Amino acid sequence: MEVKWARGARPLRPAVIVSGAVVAVALSLTGCGGSSKASVHAQACGTGHTAANVPVEIEVNRGQVSCAAAMTVERDYAAAIVAGKAPGNGGGGPITVNGWQCQGFPTPELLKTGDVSKCSKDSVEIIAILKSA
Repeated sequence: MEVKWARGARPLRPAVIVSGAVVAVALSLTGCGGSSKASVHAQACGTGHTAANVPVEIEVNRGQVSCAAAMTVERDYAAAIVAGKAPGNGGGGPITVNGWQCQGFPTPELLKTGDVSKCSKDSVEIIAILKSA
């Protein structure tokens, strides 16, 4: 295969190419400069409200989905609980919302972690977290 260079361009030295590859791999592992399916950090999407109108922070905790979609799932989950569509006392039982499996966390876990509910679909996970004052 013949490589043609633009006028004035020079080939990179092999050491630079290796370094560039290492940097590219490091950036993709940290979630910078590339799309990584296994994110190290949660993606903050904004503030939503529980069925009891308690403010919560909505985060994409694992995988990739747009914040608009995450906020819609959480809003529709709260609306389903208000409408009485979730089983269990207080609507904590699992419910399917727009193809997502959503469920509230038990009070002891909520008090320990701040996690209010979780919605999962495939390998993506959306978490609603109790807002700190």
